[in-house]
Formats: sequence, C-alpha cells, structure tokens
Amino acid sequence: MTETTERLLLDPLPDAEAEVVDLCRDLIRIDSSNFGDGSGPGEAEVAEYVEARLREVGLDAERFSCAPGREGVVVRIPGRDRSRGALLVHGHLDVVPARAEDWSRPPFAAEIDDDLGVPMIWGRGAVDMKDMDAMILATVRSWARGGVSPERDIVVLLLPDEEAGGLIGSHWLVDNRPDIFDGVTEAVGEVGGFSMTVRDDLRLYLVQTAEKGIGWLRLRAAGTAGHGSMLNDDNAVTALCEAVARVGAIRYPVHVTPAVREFLAVLSEATGAELDPDDMDATLAKLGPMARLVGATLANTVNPTMLAAGYKANVIPGSAEASVDMRFLPGYEDEAFALIDEALGDKVVREFIHHDIALETTFDGPSIDLMAAALRAEDEHAVAVPYMLSGGTDAKAFSLLGIRCYGFAPLQLPPALDFGSLFHGVDERVPVDALRFGTRVLGRFLRSC
Repeated sequence: MTETTERLLLDPLPDAEAEVVDLCRDLIRIDSSNFGDGSGPGEAEVAEYVEARLREVGLDAERFSCAPGREGVVVRIPGRDRSRGALLVHGHLDVVPARAEDWSRPPFAAEIDDDLGVPMIWGRGAVDMKDMDAMILATVRSWARGGVSPERDIVVLLLPDEEAGGLIGSHWLVDNRPDIFDGVTEAVGEVGGFSMTVRDDLRLYLVQTAEKGIGWLRLRAAGTAGHGSMLNDDNAVTALCEAVARVGAIRYPVHVTPAVREFLAVLSEATGAELDPDDMDATLAKLGPMARLVGATLANTVNPTMLAAGYKANVIPGSAEASVDMRFLPGYEDEAFALIDEALGDKVVREFIHHDIALETTFDGPSIDLMAAALRAEDEHAVAVPYMLSGGTDAKAFSLLGIRCYGFAPLQLPPALDFGSLFHGVDERVPVDALRFGTRVLGRFLRSC
C-alpha cells in the first residue's frame, strides 16, 4: 500500500453501519432457498424487497426476471469520472436449503444470540451471502441519502440462482443483458476479505483472486434387469458401485498455481515461517487451521455425492446412476477428466449436470491496493493476501466478458470461529460486529476506487 493510496482513501458514511444489521436480518427472513430443480420459492420476494429499499432513497433500480419467479435487481450509480472503467459489485439472493430440525435456531428467523462470547445473527444466508448483500445495500443507500458520488461508475447487481451454478442468473445475464455490463472492467463479490488470526498483532484478510472449475457429473451404468434371486453377471448396480469406488479413490497430483504460490509467499513474509511451495507436505504441517483451506487448492478433487438405483429389494434394476462433484485447478481440467474416464471403465458413462470454468487473476493493481488500505484503516493489524477458492461463484460468468474478478466481502472474525464450515452448514451465523466492520471497509473501498 502506497502513501498515495492512503491519502485517497475516503471515509465510510456512519448511517450505513447503523442499518446494516436490520437489512441483513430482513433479507434472511425471506426464504429464497434454491433446491436446484426449480422447486424452491425463487428470489422474487427478496428481489422485490431489495428494489424497494433502493427506490425509497431515490435510486433508479431495475428488477429483472431471468425465468418465472427467478428475479434480481440492478442499479448503476454514476461516478465522478465516467471515462474510467466501471466496477461491478455483485451478490446473490438465493441460499441453499436448510432443514429446521437440524438447526439449534430457526434458519429463517434471523435471531441474534451469542456464540464465542459475541452477538451473532443466525440464519441461512448469514454468510452466504445475505451479509454481503446487506453491506452493499447499506453502503449505496447511505450514498443516496448523503448525495455522495463514487469515483467511478458502480454497478450493483444482486442475482438469482448462484447456488445452482448461475444458469438462471449470472450466465443468463451475460448472454441476454450485455447492457448491464457496459464499461465494466472489474468486479467484487463473495468469499473473500475475511480474516484469519495468526496472532494478536497479525490478521490475514484473504482476498479471492482465483477459483477452481466445476464439473458436477452424472455417472450411468446399464445392465440386465432381472429377479434378485438369480445369477446375474451384468448387474448395473455392481458396475456402478465399482466405478464409483475407483473414482472416489482418485488422488490427483499437487500443482502449486500462481495464486497459491503468492499466498504462501505473502504469508511466509508476514509470519517469518519458511513455507516452501515445492514441499507442500511440510508447508501444510506448519499452517495449522489454514491447512484445510490451502490443501483444497493444491490439486483437483473428486467426491461421489449421490447414488440412485432400483425400485424393489428383489428386483435387479436395468440401470443405476451416481452424482460426482469434481473441482479442477486453473490449467488442469484435462488432467481431471482423464483420470475420471480411466476410472470409469467401459461399463459406465458420464454426462454433465453442470460444468463451469476455473479462473485466476493476479494480486496487484490499484483496486488491490485500496482493498488493503481500507482493511488497514479499520484494523491496524490487517495484511491482505491472495487465495484461491475451492468452490465457485458468479465471477465465473462475469470473467467470460473479460472482467477482472475478486472476492471481497470483508469480515473481521473471532479467532475461534470455524468460518469455512458455516458455508452451506448447519447453524450458519455472522458476528454482528463483523458485519458492521465489513460495512465500514466496503464503504471506504467503494467510495475510493
């Protein structure tokens, strides 16, 4: 971070922080569960809420539809220098489903209760990602009330269907609404900017610069149907299960991508620990709780997730199928599929349930400098570091337009909070103070960028 960057950093507006908790709770209370098969409530109700909150402060928001019940909202806020490339700030309005009986608190009540000694908002979407949606809304609402203009155009886009791959959301918009992205050169979205405490005087804030690609696969085996009491050498269930076991046993080779290598370099410099990217076993052993996060970005992964076959215990079915979740590193997609195809053999075929790209950008430039500066302005012990997300976001679609994408939804978290487990997990929750902290950081960054 340069002295020039520090001088250019503008203060957030206090009224954004004042309302972000209420906005987040309102958003969580609107059930927008995405089951991936069109059976959920959709995002229309929550999109209507967002549109109303923007319009009541005078912002000319558009509520759009990608399919029946699948809605989002967009608003472009003009900047002072309209010759510059615009910044896209995006979030998704859908959440993964939640079974109430599994939770200690109602998943759509947005209750505030303590955990780890701090107040937290509990509910589905608290971290994925209605917290960020609320921070965005609070920030731009405060600008509208205060007559504030950002440095460049800011396009706020809150979308449907991210939790099912964005085919009825970000990908649909890229294909059908290019006007939304006119002039956009950079984007910030979810799963980045959160803290990991190394020691009392050092907190790393992980800015996402890369994502693994997605290959959700359906495996199918065909065989000869028959009576369960008879001999059968062409059993589809047996063929499928043997193939699934081979797929599940695949262990891909380690590849240290540029994003991971840079993460380790920054971490090594910040901590003084010797972290050798060419000896990842030794490096992971030194990382403690961070080893889980880093380990998932060192190789392609594949995990069987679902099995289906038959309709009666004494009937051998003529077919069987399984679902597999495969994630591949940038540049290593061919390797991922080659090992899977070898493991499947000649009795099982695969097809895509969903397929999307890997992406990677570099950890440099004015926007990165401003992210680091905004974090340091709120936390003197903050060090911004790049990292790769093992999952995926709407950034995949936007990157197809040549937009440079980052994950930056800033949160200062309690050291003992297992943040990664909250994504799609039971008892999802976000600390109230972290939400306010994130609003201040985001406000500084967006006003100054």
